[in-house]
Amino acid sequence: MLAIIGGSGLTQLSNLEVSRREVVRTPYGEPSGILSFGQIGGKSAVFLARHGHGHTIPPHRVNYRANLWALRECGASRVVSVASVGCIRKGLSPGELVIPNQILDYTWGRAHTFFDGDGAPVTHTDFTEPYDAALRNILIKAAAAANIPLRDGAVYAATQGPRLETAAEIDRLERDGAEIVGMTGMPEASLARELGLPYASIALIVNHAAGRGDSARGIHFGQLETVLHSATDKVRTILSLARTPDRNLEK
Repeated sequence: MLAIIGGSGLTQLSNLEVSRREVVRTPYGEPSGILSFGQIGGKSAVFLARHGHGHTIPPHRVNYRANLWALRECGASRVVSVASVGCIRKGLSPGELVIPNQILDYTWGRAHTFFDGDGAPVTHTDFTEPYDAALRNILIKAAAAANIPLRDGAVYAATQGPRLETAAEIDRLERDGAEIVGMTGMPEASLARELGLPYASIALIVNHAAGRGDSARGIHFGQLETVLHSATDKVRTILSLARTPDRNLEK
């Protein structure tokens, strides 16, 4: 079963044919909200709004461990994250969709591993390639089938939030190799890896990052909603067309 984690702009998945909703308890506390189960494009899927009902949970307070644990316990075998980002790299612009392939982590103070606590063994997880190649390819093919333009590959910088970055911080991220910037990519991706859940992300570019393009003097929040609305329609289409050779996802 495919799990979809929706971020800003995708607090509900309108093309998910919901059959039931479930409150899930975990050893790590409460997930962000109720899990919605159903069908999308003829495939079984479960949806979770990362920021909770009414978009009330800021990025640094999302219970990433509970979210991933709950999805796995309910039968999810792969996870697609949908997240809004700002663009840093020249050539990227608001309204575009990107499938990132690498991550830079600038977050702090978040519960970032399941291998923690008194007596827990020291466990190192390979994170060379943070996103699952096969799942990325499925999303890329789905976009192509729908004639939806999509960028294959970008370095995602995960910042702490909830405030946006300064222009100088974006300059530093660019020097580090970042091409897009968001606040929820970590530790979500690494926790999925610890649980053995293939994980990929669809990043919706909603604005130029601070100091770039039309954000040179500040972020224009009023423009974000229009961009989000158009981009999320495309994301819903991609998710409905995503096909995988793993028959467990087709049940």
